[in-house]
Formats: sequence, structure tokens, C-alpha cells
Amino acid sequence: MKYISWNVNGLRACLKKGFMDAFRTLDADCFCLQETKLQPHQIELELPGYHQYWNSAVKKGYSGTALFTKEEPLSVTYGLGIAEHDQEGRLITADFGDHYLLCCYTPNSQRGLARLSYRMKWEDEMKKYMTGLAESKPVILCGDLNVAHEDIDIANPAANHKNAGFTDEERGKMTDLLAAGFTDSFRYRNPDARNAYSWWSYFAKSRERNIGWRIDYFLVSDGWKENIRDASIHPEIMGSDHCPVELDLG
Repeated sequence: MKYISWNVNGLRACLKKGFMDAFRTLDADCFCLQETKLQPHQIELELPGYHQYWNSAVKKGYSGTALFTKEEPLSVTYGLGIAEHDQEGRLITADFGDHYLLCCYTPNSQRGLARLSYRMKWEDEMKKYMTGLAESKPVILCGDLNVAHEDIDIANPAANHKNAGFTDEERGKMTDLLAAGFTDSFRYRNPDARNAYSWWSYFAKSRERNIGWRIDYFLVSDGWKENIRDASIHPEIMGSDHCPVELDLG
């Protein structure tokens, strides 16, 4: 199984920047998108052979997730089932029988950490949700998790300490989640890989200089980590300030 996760930073904009070429080239079994920034009625996407599932924010032009899959899931649910957290279209869960696939767009703590306290609540509820699902079958969580976990995951760790996405609190929540029974697939397969990033600021030609952050992930239940055949990042694919990340399961 080949999975792709990509924060497209506005799907309609990304469609004008080569999305369909990338979609066809990657040819994944499952595509998980974040930050679609649209309502389902605002787009008609022809994807022969794929089932489409959308979770849009109540606020138009904001957030949102989508799942395109060749195999039809047994069931699909949207959100955490908690009203406080389910207004922004941030989570899709698909039950494929032998595993759950979660497409997630974690809230950004924002400038000045204005939303950090809310982010901490989200993290706690996500961990509870994921560990609950994992009691019955393996879980794969993918998406823009809005955190660079370790110093190796960011170009300038010292300069960004205490900035949104690299606070001790956010990194600690990722550590806690992994300790609860999940494996960071990219680090599992590429433990020493440096300069491997999935997001770059539009400022100061950061992408050209590869001054980036690795904030897009595939986390896999520990019991399935031996099935991780490969985990990779596709910085050559443009169209967004993020690039696609890939998980291949054997």
C-alpha cells in the first residue's frame, strides 16, 4: 500500500500549480490532503478509480481535509466527536478493516502562541482518540501535525525555540504520543537523515535554500512498524509551501 499526505495550502490554487500532474505521478492507493480551504460544492474533481471524502471547516476558505482512496473504506467518520474540535474540518478517519487511516491537520499555535492552550487540548483529545482506536486494530495517522519534533527536523532550531511549531509544549506532546505506541515512520527508516524537510516559509527564498521544517508525518502503530517498507519526502514536487510525504507498507 502506498500512502501520500500533502498540505496543499488551498486545493483550488494547487490545481493551477500542477496538482493533477503530481497526483498521477505519485499514483498512490490513498491520498490525504490538508488545508483544502474549500467547501465540497466549490469543486468538482474528476479522479477515476478513487472514492472521495471531504471534511470542510464551517468557516469558508479555511482549514479542511480530504481523503481520496482506491479501496472503499468500511466506514468513514469526521472529526473527534467533540463539538469544540469539530468546526474546522481537521480530521477524517477511514476504517479499512485491518487498520484505521487518519488524515489530520493539527491546529497551528499561531503567532505569539495565541492558540497554544487550545492546541494542547486538541493534542490530549487526539492521543485519547488514537489510543482508543489502537485497542482494536493498528492506526496510521498522517498529515500536517504542525510540529518539528527534534532539532534534526528543523533547519534553525535555536532561532525557532519557543516559536509556534517548535515550543517545548508542542514537542513534548509529540513525544508523549509516540510513547503511547506509535512510530514516526520517516525517522524509523531514516534515523540520521538531515536537511529533510516538508515545509518552507515563503520568506527569503527559504525553499531554494532548504531552510525548512519537517512537520508532515506518517505515524504508525508500533505493532505495524515492521511493515514500513519505506517512508520518504518529495521536495521536488511543487504547488504548495509543503511537499508531499509518502509511506509504503509491505
